[in-house]
Parts: sequence; structure tokens; C-alpha cells
Amino acid sequence: MVAYGAEQRVRIPALRAAWLRQTFVHWPFPPQAVQALLPPKLLVDEYDGAAWVSLTPFVMADVRPPGVPSALPGLPTFAETNLRTYVRHRDGRDGLWFLSIEVAFPLMLAAWVVGVPYHQGSLNISADADVISYKGSRWGGEVSYRLVVRPGDPITPTERDVWLTSRWRCYSRQYGMLWQTPVEHEPWPLRTASIEALEETLTSTAGLPAPVGEPVVHFSEGVRHVRLGPSRPCR
Repeated sequence: MVAYGAEQRVRIPALRAAWLRQTFVHWPFPPQAVQALLPPKLLVDEYDGAAWVSLTPFVMADVRPPGVPSALPGLPTFAETNLRTYVRHRDGRDGLWFLSIEVAFPLMLAAWVVGVPYHQGSLNISADADVISYKGSRWGGEVSYRLVVRPGDPITPTERDVWLTSRWRCYSRQYGMLWQTPVEHEPWPLRTASIEALEETLTSTAGLPAPVGEPVVHFSEGVRHVRLGPSRPCR
């Protein structure tokens, strides 16, 4: 069972931020289709016999190094969209593997140094009445998405809800090594959500077959106390 609260303290963060207006769209996939996209030391993590891939657009707000207060004017705020899956290292530790990350802030591309797959693009998030719209296009125009969701009522998370939303490290691969980056934040305040519109080419671009079945959808107003630790090589 994945921990609902953070598994570890990130006492000396490399970066602090808030993750706001986040939608999670989760699809089940055949485990072998996802395993084929992972590096050798990572194993696909399964729930109910399926691998899961999640599209997660959100606002990255108040991005700052440690020691800088969140109230400081002019801190970067921008849209980001992740396509991620759920994995376990062979030592048993679970985490996320990012298939792609779309971002509208060039300085985040520096994370390529440890293999985090950022792609620069034009992204937009807007709210109109009771719906939230996300859209983005990677530079070059061949990869894009459009998602419109209607957030619902707050929920008490089930085991599956926690499994799909609460992970406390991500893995990346660069220089022939596997890296891990720890994260700490408060538990997600989750709500139900329904999809009003969805068009995307991120999954096929990542090498996945077409999603099967109806997605599981969550919405969260977000978490404001995100602490990302320094990336380090896995043993």
C-alpha cells in the first residue's frame, strides 16, 4: 500500500513550489506495454492487474530555491503537464516514471541533466463557470492535448485513489545511471471530476497503444508546500 502522507522528510530541498489546480486522468494499460518503456532496473507497478498511466496538468506556482519566502513578489508561476506511470525499483521502493513533461518555463529544461524528459511548449489553463480547461502544444506542433474537466465533490480517498495520486519519489535515467528525486508535500485534497472534452497525442507519442476503458479522474485544488530534494544516483 502506498503511503497517504510523505514517506520521508526532505529536510534540505533543492526546490520549493506549489502544485495547484491539478487534474489526474488515469488509464489502465496492459503491464507489458508499459514495461517495454522502462529502463532495466524499474518494474511496472500494478493495481488490479493493470499498469496505469496518468495525464496530470497543473499550475506550478511560487517556484523558488530554499530560503526564499513564498510571499516574495515575482516568483515564477507557469503551466505544466505530465504523462507518468507507476513503477518500483528492484529494491522495492515505489515511485513515478515520467514518459513526458510539457512545460511553459524554459529554466525547467535544466532537469534534462538527470534525464527528466521536459519539453518546451505553449500551455494554457483557464476556468470558466464550473469547468477548467487545459491545453498545450509542444514546440513543433506535432504533440498536443486539450482537456476540459468539471470538478465535483470532495472525497475521502480510497486505497486506489491514494495509490494513483500519492508517490514520493520519481526516477529518471541519464549517463547510464538511474536517478531518484524525493518529494514531500501535504496529502492531496481530492475531488471527483468528469471529463467534458479530451483530445491528446501524448500517449501515442510516448509509444503506448490507445488507452482502453474509461479513465479514472480526480481533481485537486492543490498542495502548497512541495519540497523537491536533490536528485541522486540509485544504488
